[in-house]
Amino acid sequence: MKVRIGFGLGTHTLTNDGSRFGSLVDALEDLRFDSLWLSERLTGDAPDPLTALAFAAGRTAKLKLGTSVLVLPGRNPVVLAKQMATLDRLSDGRFLPAVGLGAPAPAEHRAFGVDRKERAPWFDEALGLMRRLWTEDHVTHDGERFQVVDITLRPKPVQRPIEVWLGGQAPSELRRVGRLGDGWLPSFCTVDDVAEGWEAVTAAAAEHGRSIDPEHLGALVSYARGEIPDRLRAFLAQRRPDLDPADVVPVGLDALRARLEAFTSVGASKFVVLPLDEPADWPGELASLHDAVGDLQN
Repeated sequence: MKVRIGFGLGTHTLTNDGSRFGSLVDALEDLRFDSLWLSERLTGDAPDPLTALAFAAGRTAKLKLGTSVLVLPGRNPVVLAKQMATLDRLSDGRFLPAVGLGAPAPAEHRAFGVDRKERAPWFDEALGLMRRLWTEDHVTHDGERFQVVDITLRPKPVQRPIEVWLGGQAPSELRRVGRLGDGWLPSFCTVDDVAEGWEAVTAAAAEHGRSIDPEHLGALVSYARGEIPDRLRAFLAQRRPDLDPADVVPVGLDALRARLEAFTSVGASKFVVLPLDEPADWPGELASLHDAVGDLQN
């Protein structure tokens, strides 16, 4: 099992100018973190993931580039497939997309312009069409939302095909991962959540005649250096009222390391760690993080 540790910026990040974001990217590359993951929030301060990852691709040679997650409903899948293929091509195959339906927030739904009930059917049709565009020539598609005739997308991505990961933990989301995903990257989860969820994902995949590489199980793990922020406590009280916030958010780097080790014990091997409070100095924070967990990679 190949353990890999990437680093993420959440939807509340203020790291959105060239100097500060550039210092983060440079430190991740220098310290040999596996990957950088950017989340999407149209109505927040976080930078656009694809644009920011293109910036990161131009500064690096090894760092992989992930979205956690990019929203599909509301986007033209042909345009998005072209953008993703181009990023993968220009980064020499370092693109790692995780995609989703979008945050359960009315402002985000309005910004994307897709009715809540339409998100899942839009997602399913768009993802299938994008995969065809990445691997086939002369694609014709006559769907409920999108119609294309004899489209050939160029350039093709380096990865053939690009592997698309999904998140989520609700039963419907786990079934979607099994039916459509190439990997699973849940967030705000316990070790038991991951073990039980993976069983549901693999069972759903088998029902659809599919299998998912056991190396494609991961987790996005938010950590706190001190107190868990009140905004997150309120969020977790609504989302997971049965749990102590520390059950899903390790406090301190020693607790973060222990949590990653516990996840590996149930088969997870691809991690995105994400700080809840951003430091004044990114290189210093990343050096401390690397000292704490970097040797878990093999």
